[in-house]
Amino acid sequence: MRIQVLGPLSAEVNGGSIVPTAAKPRQILSLMALYPGRVMPVPTLMEEIWGTEPPTSALTTLQTYILQLRRRLGTAMGPSSPGSAKDVLATRHGGYLLQIPEDSVDVHQYERLVREGQAAFETGDNQVSARRFAAALDLWKGAALVDVRVGPILEIEVRRLEESRLVTVERRIDADLRLGRHAELLAELADLTARHPQHEGLHSQAMVALYRSGRQAAALESYRRLRMRLIEELGVEPSPQLQRLHQAMLSVDPQLDVLAGPRHSSTFDLFAA
Repeated sequence: MRIQVLGPLSAEVNGGSIVPTAAKPRQILSLMALYPGRVMPVPTLMEEIWGTEPPTSALTTLQTYILQLRRRLGTAMGPSSPGSAKDVLATRHGGYLLQIPEDSVDVHQYERLVREGQAAFETGDNQVSARRFAAALDLWKGAALVDVRVGPILEIEVRRLEESRLVTVERRIDADLRLGRHAELLAELADLTARHPQHEGLHSQAMVALYRSGRQAAALESYRRLRMRLIEELGVEPSPQLQRLHQAMLSVDPQLDVLAGPRHSSTFDLFAA
């Protein structure tokens, strides 16, 4: 079985899709796919589907949804399969269990690649770090579960994944900046800062990329625009890190040319206290 949640929901067995068309079974499959090999408690599934006020028939209806998923799974597995659908989507005390390897689900491949990228970054292997982060991001085919109606549980999971995606983008850009790819990053960072107009980490990376590309004035203008936006919209000044980065650019600090130090930190943390 191969399941994709980083984009539209996709689940295939032997090349056949097992994704149901009805909204609630899709929610169940999505939630269980995020935690393969772990029992998903019945109350959690009910909360995802019906919130805090499930109908009196909730348990029976949930069992029907599980049965529907098993039927689709069994059809895709075929009669010659060594196991049954009930072995894959198993009943356990208090819940249900999707018994598939973690790497069968794209989100777990993504998280493994991110861990490998971070480990390489912290040891200074920026080539490997950039490749691992890029490979992790390539698994995304759109917003997480973009075609699934999400309830309170999946909504939290989707927010977590989207935040992780943005952090991974930042980490990959940090690795690319260390590799001297500042000019290649300018267009991407212009798009990212436009879509995240109050994000200081992305703005710090854009400032560094501009500065290293010989565009000191544009880097300082980027800071000025961000500062005005933060003051007008939130009533706050930029963080101390960003203010120190700004001062470093004004004084042509050599640290901006080659990020150095015993620990390989992010661009944003370079000027942390």
